[in-house]
Amino acid sequence: MQIRMLNNKHLTIELIQRCTMVCLCIVLFCSCGNNAGKKQVEFKRFEQLLFGTPVDQLRQVLTKEKATYQCSLLNVYPEDEGYMGMLEGFVTDPVMRDVYRISDSLYHDLGWLEDELDKALTKAEKLCPAMQYNKFYTLITGDFENYQSRVMCDDGVLVISIDRYAVSELGRYGYFGLPSYLVATSKREYIAADCMATIARDHIMMPDGEATVLDYAIAEGKVLYFLEQVLPDCADTIFLRYTGEQLEWMEGNLTNVWAWMIQNKMLYDTDLSRFHNLIDEAPKTNAFGDGSAPRTPSYIGWQIVKRYMKKSGATMSELFEMTDSQRLLTESGWRP
Repeated sequence: MQIRMLNNKHLTIELIQRCTMVCLCIVLFCSCGNNAGKKQVEFKRFEQLLFGTPVDQLRQVLTKEKATYQCSLLNVYPEDEGYMGMLEGFVTDPVMRDVYRISDSLYHDLGWLEDELDKALTKAEKLCPAMQYNKFYTLITGDFENYQSRVMCDDGVLVISIDRYAVSELGRYGYFGLPSYLVATSKREYIAADCMATIARDHIMMPDGEATVLDYAIAEGKVLYFLEQVLPDCADTIFLRYTGEQLEWMEGNLTNVWAWMIQNKMLYDTDLSRFHNLIDEAPKTNAFGDGSAPRTPSYIGWQIVKRYMKKSGATMSELFEMTDSQRLLTESGWRP
């Protein structure tokens, strides 16, 4: 009888231990599941707040939401009469209301973009731990000529001017003066790559003093290499912002472009007036005529950086911190 009681006691202890382990596993599983389901990227929609609020309630709503939207790239001053007057004029302007309506019809739900950026930023943080972003906003500005500011980032904040990705639907306004080659790259499929490219540029260190063509080429090559790693399913034409024909031209003329740059002593040129067409947004490179690819040094820089990273085994952080473009070119051993 005593032996049986002892066995029962042991069985009871074992049963408690097993139950405890099962409960612990369930807790851990649920905890992991909750973390896995939590989005890192959740956009606060400033334009929806502004245009979705009656004008006579705008000050009250902005006062309530100021802490949510105030950041290094967004200034919210509901207590300022001048600011409120400007804002009220903006949200009641018929053209801006039309821009908002069309933009919102295309991008009312950005869950798909949040998912893309979630995955990309998870990869980015592993490659470069300094890439910590925790505030994400959209807005509309109506400033379509300032193409370079379609995405901005600073101090852990990312802001998208979402109306700049709706210009193809704003034909009645003549694209607000935006040339057709920029309209073609101002669409939904370019947003994630533009966001990650902006983040990369925010972390890439440039050399002191005037930048050379080689410096620009290497810097943009770093951006393109980074995009390859964090957006592996993104087509080359998207993050290069090339048409298929331009990419084919660039691949076929890489040797000739490099030779032209060497012969014309462009590689170490610091005179922006001489080489701006090589690095600016454009439908072509003037020196190479119609049908050529724009921003040819960017593509060359990409090839150099890929070769360097393969040979050196450097980390992404080390790559971004390296400012000696000549050293990177030499150590890469790259030739077309």
